[in-house]
Amino acid sequence: MSQAPPDRTGVDAHTAPTPAVDLRGITKRFGAVTACDSVDLTLSRGKIHGILGENGAGKSTLMKILIGLVLPDGGSIHIDGEPQQIHDPLAAARLGIGMVHQHFSLVDPLTVWENVALGEGSRLDPGAVRKRIGEIGDHYGLHIDPNARVGDLTAGLRQRVEIIKCLRRDPSIVIFDEPTSVLTPEESTTLFESFRDVVAAEGRAVVLVSHKLDEVLAATDEITIMRQGRVVEHLRTMNADARTLARAMVGREVSLRTERAALGLIEVDEADESLAAPAAASMDREPVLSIRHATAIGAQGAPVLDDLSLDVHAGEILGIAGVEGNGQRALGDLLSSLVRLSSGEVSVGGNVISTRTPGAMTAAGVGVIPEDRHDSGVVLDMTVAENLVLMTPQQVANRGVLDRAKLARRAEQMIAEFDIQCAGPEAPMWSLSGGNQQRVVLARELSYAPEILVAAQPTRGLDVGAIEYMTDRLRAAAAEGVAILLISSELEEILDLADRIAVMYRGAIVGEMLRADADLERLSLLMGGAAA
Repeated sequence: MSQAPPDRTGVDAHTAPTPAVDLRGITKRFGAVTACDSVDLTLSRGKIHGILGENGAGKSTLMKILIGLVLPDGGSIHIDGEPQQIHDPLAAARLGIGMVHQHFSLVDPLTVWENVALGEGSRLDPGAVRKRIGEIGDHYGLHIDPNARVGDLTAGLRQRVEIIKCLRRDPSIVIFDEPTSVLTPEESTTLFESFRDVVAAEGRAVVLVSHKLDEVLAATDEITIMRQGRVVEHLRTMNADARTLARAMVGREVSLRTERAALGLIEVDEADESLAAPAAASMDREPVLSIRHATAIGAQGAPVLDDLSLDVHAGEILGIAGVEGNGQRALGDLLSSLVRLSSGEVSVGGNVISTRTPGAMTAAGVGVIPEDRHDSGVVLDMTVAENLVLMTPQQVANRGVLDRAKLARRAEQMIAEFDIQCAGPEAPMWSLSGGNQQRVVLARELSYAPEILVAAQPTRGLDVGAIEYMTDRLRAAAAEGVAILLISSELEEILDLADRIAVMYRGAIVGEMLRADADLERLSLLMGGAAA
């Protein structure tokens, strides 16, 4: 279990300074859904305040109100004791409020420094912008090439750009909305260790919205927990532990993967054992998915897959471990018919599948949960029903014309089966929380009864309850005979779910081991490029 930090909130309530931010009775409704229901929140200077809650609990909506992206229906906002009306992000910026958003707002064709400079009102000085990026990188451990094209960066590096964009404007009130969901644990630790010194020395107020319990326990002074749009608990971090926080978030007991689990000390109960596919038994069967000597060249002319070979068997979960940016995304794209091989082949059920034919992998029985659901998993402006049949609209069509009644019936059935929280089949996809958007992707891919399911970063950005649901569903699919390729930057997740582990480094598989034989030291060496 995580160790809570020492008490850093020991200021007598009667002598406490004026809060940096004081939100009172904040209410916001979207149609019949109340996203924030009379929410109170106080942020103090020199403190980091954590906000926890399930996906859809109202956390991001509350922060968007503070930054001026959403206007509240009721309540008041005070900044440093003065009442304020924050109508847009420019007004928020004038008040010293900055936000690192959960989803990227970058322009792919531009370089890092050009993205960071966007929106500047003064005369552009490229050299000064590049210098400032270097200074922030040194100070916060967020090193990045200012001349790199953003579209070529990994998700983790793109998140660094978002953070640098915010910090460059030197805000005194900083909102981090899931800032580390694509950072490594080491990067997250470095970021908040550095930021704590700045917060204390310069009197900044910081709010950290996160689903990572260990991160909130390690980084914050106070914690507010939201559930279904309301604040259900507020406590000092020194009085909290992971299990208490998870119970308050979800309203029930949930299973937790802690850092001890990441070290291989996972206790598997009988229910988990009944769902887990015996790795040894599956290895005796012919592989459902077989990749042989796969090589693919990226946009910069370097191989993103380099003579990669692997097998996945029916009923097996094969976990792909590795430091992000070593070809994992290219592997997922290959099995989504988005990457062409320059050499090698992919076989499904013994049949070679063309990598040059769009949709060939889907037709062969490969389902994919992509690593970025907004980029390639869903269409936010389409309805939930339409997203549920995105790959095979012909299933709900008559003579090439979409049958809206048939579409609605199918969607209602899947919404009920996968417990998707939404206003109904016609709800726009953008109105769903991240966890429910991921359920839509999962429901769609499993509805095709795939032989192989590629799950790329399946729990990224999800809260503890949504993670539990997703991992249970993956185990259940494996128990039903689906071959699952799990691609994850979370070593803890791989050690918890996988029957067998393969390590990727520079586009190749550099070592394999059974989960039962997993050795953390050897895994770390392989992930760093050491010989197997």
